[in-house]
Amino acid sequence: MTLDYDILVIGGGHAGCEAASAAARMGSRTLLLTMDMTKLANMSCNPAVGGVAKGQIVREIDALGGRTARITDRTTLQFRMLNRSKGAAMWSPRAQCDKGRFSAEWRHELENTQNLYIWQDTAAELLFDTAGERPRVTGVRTCMGVEFTARAVILTAGTFLDGMMYCGEAHAPGGRAGDPASTGITASLAAMGFETGRMKTGTPARLDARTIDFEALEPQYGDENPLKFSFSTDTQPVKHQSPCFLVYTSPEVHATLRTGFDRSPLFNGTIHGIGPRYCPSIEDKLRTFADKEQHQLFLEPEGDNTNEYYLNGFSSSLPWEVQYEALHRIRGLEDVHIFRPGYAIEYDYFPPTQLRHTLETKLVDGLYFAGQVNGTTGYEEAAAQGLLAGINAHRKRVGESAIVLQRDEAYIGVLIDDLVTKGVDEPYRMFTSRAEYRILLRQDNADLRLTPLGHEIGLISEKDFANFERKKSCVESLIS
Repeated sequence: MTLDYDILVIGGGHAGCEAASAAARMGSRTLLLTMDMTKLANMSCNPAVGGVAKGQIVREIDALGGRTARITDRTTLQFRMLNRSKGAAMWSPRAQCDKGRFSAEWRHELENTQNLYIWQDTAAELLFDTAGERPRVTGVRTCMGVEFTARAVILTAGTFLDGMMYCGEAHAPGGRAGDPASTGITASLAAMGFETGRMKTGTPARLDARTIDFEALEPQYGDENPLKFSFSTDTQPVKHQSPCFLVYTSPEVHATLRTGFDRSPLFNGTIHGIGPRYCPSIEDKLRTFADKEQHQLFLEPEGDNTNEYYLNGFSSSLPWEVQYEALHRIRGLEDVHIFRPGYAIEYDYFPPTQLRHTLETKLVDGLYFAGQVNGTTGYEEAAAQGLLAGINAHRKRVGESAIVLQRDEAYIGVLIDDLVTKGVDEPYRMFTSRAEYRILLRQDNADLRLTPLGHEIGLISEKDFANFERKKSCVESLIS
C-alpha cells in the first residue's frame, strides 16, 4: 500500500464515482476517499436516473465511456421515454432504479477497476504547495490523521461541506440523514482565496408500503416495450417492471401544511441558502401557487426487496408532525406509516466561475471541482462533471490536451459552459431549453456524436467500438 497517488478523488457520490472510474481506467493510479463504502453513488433523494435533458446527459456519459448508464440498466425497476408526444429532440429516457442495488453495483464496479483504490475516511484538510508562482494542490489530510499525496485532487463532496439538516425547529449537522457533515475543507479553500456560498436542497418523507391503500391510487406503468440507457450490448432492457402511482394533494392537505409555516426554517429566516427552483418543497409550492387546489405527486418504489416508497413532489422541512398529519389527509395514505420525515439540508458550494472549462480551478493548479460543490443539482449533472474532471485530470498528468466539449457537441458541453461562464444564483438543473443546438443533441444520437472521442481517449473498449462502427455503417447505408 502507498500513500502517494496520481489522482485523489474526495467523495463517493455520483461525481466521485465517475471521476475515479475514468481516471483509473485511463491509466492513473487513483484513490477514492469516501466516508462510507456501503453508500457509493447513494441515491440520497429520488431513486431515479434521467428525465427531461437529464436522460440525454446520461446517454452522453455512456457514449464517452462512463458507467452511470450501465449501472442504471442493471438496476432498473421501470423505464419510460418521456415526451413522446413531442419532437424527437425532446424525447428523454428515465428509469426508476433499485436504490440498494444501484449503490451495490457501483461498489462492485469500482472494487474491480484496475488502478483504483478506496479508503474509507473523511477529508479534513487540503494540502497545498505555495512556493511557486501559482499554488498547487499536493494532497489531503483525513480525520484519522492520514496524509495522502497526489498530482491532482478532484473535490466531489456533494452536500456534505458544513452540511446542516433541518426539520421544523430541529436541526443537526449532517451531509444527509444518518451521515455526518464534513468540516475543514471549506476553511482550507477559503484560506487560499476561494469564494464560497450556501445552497439548500431537500427530500420528502419515506413511506411504508404495508400501510398504503394502493387500490385508491392511480397506477403509472412503464413503457410496453422498454428501451435502456447504455449503448453497450452488455446490458439488456428491464423485463419485469414495477408500477409507480399518481397521488394528489387537496385543500385539506394544504390547510394542514400551512399550520406549520411559522415553524418552517424556509420561511422564518433560519435557512439562508438558495433552494432549487425546479424541485421546490411542498411549502414553497403552496406559497408560490396559492390559488391551486391540488398538486400532483408521484409515489415511487425504492427497490424490489423493500417496502420503502418515495413520495416525489412532497419534499419538506416542516415539523415532522405537520408532515405526518398532512400525509394522512391524502387519499390512499390515510393510515400511512413513515420511515422518516422529510428534511432540508443547507451546504457549502463554490461559485463555478472560479473554474476553467476543464473543471480545474483557476486559483490552484491540479485541483478540480465536480458535482454539487459547483452549485448544481441532480445525479446526472454531477456524474457528467465527475467524468470530465477525471478525464482532464488524467490527461493533464500525462501531458495530453484537455477535453472540452462545445455547446453544439453535447448537453455536457452546455452544462459546463453555463457553469464556468455564467455562474449560478440557484442550484443549476439541466433543461432542453438551455441548449440552443438541442435539435442536434438528441438522446438517440449521443453515440454518433461522442463515442469516437470516448474510444480515442481510452474509455470505450474495442468490443463496444466495433459495435458502434457496425451501427454507424448500417445508418449510413440506410440513408444512402
